[in-house]
Amino acid sequence: MTPEQSLEKAREETRSHRHEAAVVILNYCTPGLVVDCLRSLEGQVDPLHHDVVVVDNCSPDSSADRIESEIGVQGWQGWARVVRSPVNGGFAAGNNVGILATDARVRILLNSDTILRPGALRALLDRVFGDDSPGIVGPRLEWPDGVHQISTFRFRTPMTELIATGRLGLLGRLMPGHVVAREVHAACDDLDWTSFACVAIRDEVSAAVGLLDESYFMYFEDMDYCRRARSGGFRVGHEPGARVVHLRGGTSDVKQKTRERKRRPGYYYAARSRYFRSWYGMPGLVAANVLWTAGFLLAVVRGKSRAVEREWRDIWRGPVWVAAVPKVTNG
Repeated sequence: MTPEQSLEKAREETRSHRHEAAVVILNYCTPGLVVDCLRSLEGQVDPLHHDVVVVDNCSPDSSADRIESEIGVQGWQGWARVVRSPVNGGFAAGNNVGILATDARVRILLNSDTILRPGALRALLDRVFGDDSPGIVGPRLEWPDGVHQISTFRFRTPMTELIATGRLGLLGRLMPGHVVAREVHAACDDLDWTSFACVAIRDEVSAAVGLLDESYFMYFEDMDYCRRARSGGFRVGHEPGARVVHLRGGTSDVKQKTRERKRRPGYYYAARSRYFRSWYGMPGLVAANVLWTAGFLLAVVRGKSRAVEREWRDIWRGPVWVAAVPKVTNG
């Protein structure tokens, strides 16, 4: 059975319990963060119309038990439940478990390191259900002090690798379409892609595009999914009225390693390689790596390199890691 057939089967089996919205929260050894996220949903969800599913991605600790216990203690069992995945297949696979366990007009994927500001859920749903609304909508992500986080982007291309790694601001201004970060503050519906730290996806998109690609263990799956959706005729939007705190790095240490310029895990480069090969073919992946290397050398000569440890080597090993990182791994 294909992933699309599995999605349709799950949809048919739960049709009588169809909700306005389902929230999927992915957990891997972050029970405290999950409880805080659930607490921010309290008062924003309606048990008659909303379904909240915490997917435990085969955490090796007691996360699932602790979350279930807290749901009972707090009296959230009327609208929240835990679904246990037997394996840790990564970000995409874990979210797919939640998607298949729910049936709703829209699904909201939430990182465990997010906290919804009051009214955020309703603002996001109102935008999704509005006239001529985008198929995918991201909220305003921000730090706890309210400072805005960039969560809206352009697709990565081979040329973006040269501009970003070479820290070539002038070239970026001459070729703005190849600058990945696209900071927006007003509502829009013409994005390339939005962060899946928090995102609303209409069921029509899921039905047409299918599930997240589980070949991405972590990272690049959100860009890939939005690109598939846009290729299918759907638009990607941003709703700044829905404010969501994102404790960036709470679910993965990759961003912290990047800030500290420490070596990233192999699955990051495997995902990068898969993305470029999927959308630009092997010549595109090679071009991306060559341009990245050229940018890296330019930055080193200018004393402006921000590459992480061994990155100049790891991008070329990415295709090897695509095969080395299993699609599904045990805890």
